[in-house]
Amino acid sequence: MRRVVWFAGGVAAGATGAGYAKRKIVATANRLKPTNIARTASSAVGRGYHRVTDAVSEGVTAARRRERELKAERDGRLVRLTDHLTEGDELLVDGETVESGRVIVMRRREPKP
Repeated sequence: MRRVVWFAGGVAAGATGAGYAKRKIVATANRLKPTNIARTASSAVGRGYHRVTDAVSEGVTAARRRERELKAERDGRLVRLTDHLTEGDELLVDGETVESGRVIVMRRREPKP
């Protein structure tokens, strides 16, 4: 009786292992089909394209912001808070202490008549 139980257990384990191996082989074969490889490659290229375009647009935005800051400084509309703070003064924004170098105040230029 004991041999029959062990034999049945071995058959069940062998069948389960063979079924698992077959599923893994079929899944790997499906992943390696040329259409799936092409789809994976095109999606990777698309993700890379979006990363590059996002980085470029972020760089353009930063450049425009810096250009506005430089033009405001040139036109005298830029006020640096460090010019108005003395030793020991604290700058609070929304109740939080911040460094004065992190705050930029720009005055609006009056429109020309």
